[in-house]
Amino acid sequence: MAIIKRNFSIENARIAFRNFSGKEGRFNPKGRRNFCVLLEQDIAKELENDGWNIRYLQPRDPDDEPQPYLQVTVNYSNFPPKITAITSTSKTILEEETVNILDWAEYESIDLIIRPYNWEVNGKVGVKAYLKTMYITLIEDEFEAKYKNVPDSAAVILDDDEPPWKE
Repeated sequence: MAIIKRNFSIENARIAFRNFSGKEGRFNPKGRRNFCVLLEQDIAKELENDGWNIRYLQPRDPDDEPQPYLQVTVNYSNFPPKITAITSTSKTILEEETVNILDWAEYESIDLIIRPYNWEVNGKVGVKAYLKTMYITLIEDEFEAKYKNVPDSAAVILDDDEPPWKE
């Protein structure tokens, strides 16, 4: 197996099994942040041949092919990822304390870059996937659009020392 040195990017990625918060679960120890990116068959074969750990979801319909996917680790220790949430009015870089909002967010599109980590343990070798960069365009509902120009209460500055509810 060759050592993988190059990152790879996916535009309009489809992701599943989101755990940006690192919540403990049946298949996840507490604190381990990750998600799975669903892959096209040809890309999956190429990555698998290079040593990436490609897995397959079994289809519900026996006539369908298994869906290849790659588990991607989101780790803020050594090389923190750059994750940017985009809305109609702004873009916000999500930090380790705020990235958990992506567990339930509805998204329109995701573009991401995955970096490899080549490992060797007890004579076995492989490539682990780490998130390097992600741009996620969030879906906004009609009320977000309606109230997007209303100032945040923390941004309101009063001219006098009296609270606004006192007469």
